Amino acid sequence: MNDQTHGIGTHSEYSVQRWDGSDFSPRSERVAEEVPIALMYAGLPHVVMMATPADLEDFALGFSLSEGIVRAAEELLSIEVLPMGEGIQLRMDIPLERYLPLEQQRRNLAGRSSCGLCGTETIDQAVRHPPRVGTGVRIAPAALHRAFATLAQRQQLNAMTGGVHAAAWASPAGEVLLVREDVGRHNALDKLIGALLHAGHPIEGGFAVITSRASFEMAQKAATAGITLLAAISAPTGLAIRLAEETSLTLVGFARDGRYNVYANPARIAVG
Repeated sequence: MNDQTHGIGTHSEYSVQRWDGSDFSPRSERVAEEVPIALMYAGLPHVVMMATPADLEDFALGFSLSEGIVRAAEELLSIEVLPMGEGIQLRMDIPLERYLPLEQQRRNLAGRSSCGLCGTETIDQAVRHPPRVGTGVRIAPAALHRAFATLAQRQQLNAMTGGVHAAAWASPAGEVLLVREDVGRHNALDKLIGALLHAGHPIEGGFAVITSRASFEMAQKAATAGITLLAAISAPTGLAIRLAEETSLTLVGFARDGRYNVYANPARIAVG
């Protein structure tokens, strides 16, 4: 993970007063930073997201794909990262046929770090129905356990601050190949999707694990990108389960302490 993007750090040191149950004592704490990231396509402001200022090229590509703005990585023709006052602009060029719907959509509202559907104006825009995902890989239960155990060791920014989510990509054996962190769980997944595409990893050649709940937006982003198995450390929502069933996404929740629930399409997890 990049420590810093264009001079804006991912964390800062703050002096705090620590209460230990009987008295206060001074100490220094590392705190995760978030900054407004303005995503612009062909000069058109699209949305502002609060995000950790790292891996922004990955974020630009992953967001563009998972939100259906482009249909393939090659359609994101260029990415420019520009510091602007207290925030950062991501200026991107896309083909004309992808740009025209954005003018009609007018998604130039502010988004929060916890928001995956911010700026949408209609229910149809919010509840998109991605096509069914491919066959993907079959994994053993041990692969899930290995991936989550390794991810906990690879969360560098969270180890320093305790304030960010992570998304990771694992091989069928559970080897963690990529990790991205962000104050927003949706942003972390978008960064992971972008990193996968930039690194050339085949989307159907592994699975994703996340340190958050499996909300509808997370399932929607995963399915749109073509991810076939998404495992979350916390709970899914009912709408996420129904989307997973519709798109053939294998959806796993409560993956912790050697246990998990499979809420949709269990055939990709092989026992024995």
